[in-house]
Amino acid sequence: MNYILFDSTFRNNLLPLTFTRPVADLRIGILTIREKWELMLKEKTSSLTEPYLAEKFPLVKAESNILINGAVCPTAELVEQVIKLKSGETLVKGDSVIAMCLKADSLDSFGSETSDDIATISTEIDFIKVENTWDLFHYNDRAIREDFALLTKGRKSQKLSATNRVVSPENIFIEEGAVVEFAIINASTGPVYIGRNAEIMEGSKVRGPFALCDHAVLKMDAKIYGATTIGPYSKVGGEVNNSVILGFSNKAHDGFLGHSVLGEWCNLGADTNTSNLKNTYEEVKLWSYAEDAFVATGLQFCGLIMGDHSKSGINTMFNTGTVVGVNANIYGAGYQRNFVPSFSWGGTHGYADFDLKKAVKIAEVVYARRGKAFDRIESSILKEIYSLTHKNRRA
Repeated sequence: MNYILFDSTFRNNLLPLTFTRPVADLRIGILTIREKWELMLKEKTSSLTEPYLAEKFPLVKAESNILINGAVCPTAELVEQVIKLKSGETLVKGDSVIAMCLKADSLDSFGSETSDDIATISTEIDFIKVENTWDLFHYNDRAIREDFALLTKGRKSQKLSATNRVVSPENIFIEEGAVVEFAIINASTGPVYIGRNAEIMEGSKVRGPFALCDHAVLKMDAKIYGATTIGPYSKVGGEVNNSVILGFSNKAHDGFLGHSVLGEWCNLGADTNTSNLKNTYEEVKLWSYAEDAFVATGLQFCGLIMGDHSKSGINTMFNTGTVVGVNANIYGAGYQRNFVPSFSWGGTHGYADFDLKKAVKIAEVVYARRGKAFDRIESSILKEIYSLTHKNRRA
């Protein structure tokens, strides 16, 4: 069977994080949603996403296809129901479509009104569904626990060095090549997963649930509270609480990051701080691209949502419930605006457009530092986002 992960109707709710990727490539827990499905299906998947992302994330068609909602995190029970779908059948929970089985000639009309002859199968299985940006940290505790069980089942952890002080070592899993020395790890509050070739430096303090993904680094004296994920090739220091860093991003110095999500290729300058609680203890509102307005999150704690390639200068302060778009460069004294459009350069004194050619050159340098090439496809995606977000910079 050919499996395709499609962007749900909630895709725009997940901007700016989905400007640069399909919904399924968001990370929650230890793995991305795509990685979860591929591991449990034991099959590769392709994407049905925005046209400007299609070259990087191409659609693969077959005679028979199962389309899966990319916002849905799989469980063993859900996967079992999905793989049993027959042509013309759709698996739903309430008003939400989970998956459907379609012939190749039906893919072209996917997204149009549902035909009356489609057989609907209902399920009551409980699963995580990512419908808003803040869901990534809000459900991260559960997601880490589920991924930890999935990744470690039947496997044996690498031995943890005797220089460390640990609580509940049975809840700690160390992948091959990881280095952990002179750290304090409390896994009694949740599992702790250390990925391949990752490193926890001396003096770091960690409370689970926590995931340090492949090749990521936790710097000296870092303080990490639970339900936090540090994605692959990221470097993190200072204090972090209930946050998700998708990957390839740096928060390498002191400063607080709480109830936040950072995209890829971001960099927070030294002593960058986020507020995650209003002085009035009121519910936090957050900018919504879908509504073109600030919307209620239902949360008392909510910090920073930052799109790919964005950066902050030293001593930057982000207010409670701030959204920063793609490829913004933010600096200056005082609290920044609660919504910073993509390709904005500046701060509290005002913003100018971030020159697109300069943005591409910076991205080329940043990619090269990690041994990657910022190629024509990546450049074309940035150019499209620049165009799509022009109206936000003029608002």
